[in-house]
Amino acid sequence: METAIIISSFFLVLFAVLALYDGFYLHIFKYQLHDREESKTEHITHTLRAVFFPAILYFLFLKQDNHTSFVIGLTIVILDIMVLGYDAFIEKDSRQFMGGLPRWEYIVHLFVNGFHFASIAVYLSIRLTFQNGEIMISNINQSPGFFNLLIVNLLPGAILMAILHLFLCIPKTANLWNNFRSKINCC
Repeated sequence: METAIIISSFFLVLFAVLALYDGFYLHIFKYQLHDREESKTEHITHTLRAVFFPAILYFLFLKQDNHTSFVIGLTIVILDIMVLGYDAFIEKDSRQFMGGLPRWEYIVHLFVNGFHFASIAVYLSIRLTFQNGEIMISNINQSPGFFNLLIVNLLPGAILMAILHLFLCIPKTANLWNNFRSKINCC
């Protein structure tokens, strides 16, 4: 179990680093997808996924004291997969302004999502066991532990990214961000 926790943690850290680069720097800062009419739907899918991530961290990874939290977390993971599929479907049209999705960014998307879902899959392999034809959900006795410490430290940044994505869905607050962004670009 310890090895699986380390692997899941490693994948979570890799995901967080790549997601920050892709979701913040590329999507919001560089390409400003929230400001492009053809990319508004893609920004909404990114916003949904940005909201799902802290919920997954909390309900699936952190809150292990009841099965309801686990089921909520698993449900959010399934919704996340569905939104990811839709995001991939619309991405070609959304990125027409730049001649389509660059190959290198496509590769970043593969890695970021691979690390995200690998961390979840490894974690599920720890929590789920099958006995006598039944699925058993076990808790990880790690409190406070390294894994919980990692999750607790990822949560504030994940929540901040979700808030920023939501903020950019509203035209007035998106203008505030754009003004702020233009000030730091000029200096």
